[in-house]
Amino acid sequence: MKEAVHIGGPAPAGPDLQELLALVARGDQDAFSEVYDAVSGAVLGLVRTVLRDPAQSEEVAQEVLVEVWRTAARYQPARGSAKTWILTLAHRRAVDRVRSAQAATDRERRAALLERTPAYDEVTEQVEARLEREQVRRCLGGLTELQRESVTLAYYRGLAYREVAELLSVPLGTVKTRLRDGLIRLRDCLGVSA
Repeated sequence: MKEAVHIGGPAPAGPDLQELLALVARGDQDAFSEVYDAVSGAVLGLVRTVLRDPAQSEEVAQEVLVEVWRTAARYQPARGSAKTWILTLAHRRAVDRVRSAQAATDRERRAALLERTPAYDEVTEQVEARLEREQVRRCLGGLTELQRESVTLAYYRGLAYREVAELLSVPLGTVKTRLRDGLIRLRDCLGVSA
């Protein structure tokens, strides 16, 4: 790159970036204009490497430079150069934008999953349960008294086959036969496939 040639001697030395930031901290708009000219390209370049989207990069770079204007008084020369401070602000702001975009994408994905989940209809569930109970009662009514008694003791009272046999004073094999026959008739009545 060619160096600018000044007629009449060497180029006048202007204030460095650190001195400019001190002036910006006091509200000097001309100093901010010089800071802007000195760092805007580097800020935009850094932000673009993080975001990759030119439009978002320009927006974030603008936010960073506005932040420099508002927070120039926070710059501490003992902690590093003025350019490093500004580029650190730019990097943090760009990373925040990436995280924010990722969080928004995650929220949208979760919302889409929730929309696909069918809503629970309590009234429908209650009606279906009542209809099923009535059908089971009707089918139980179609069993012989011995089958109904065995099924009721085994499945509604939770007794083991042996306990049902003892309670009814009948052989275990008879209880098993009654239960098998009763369950087959219930299955057929309820329309359950085997």
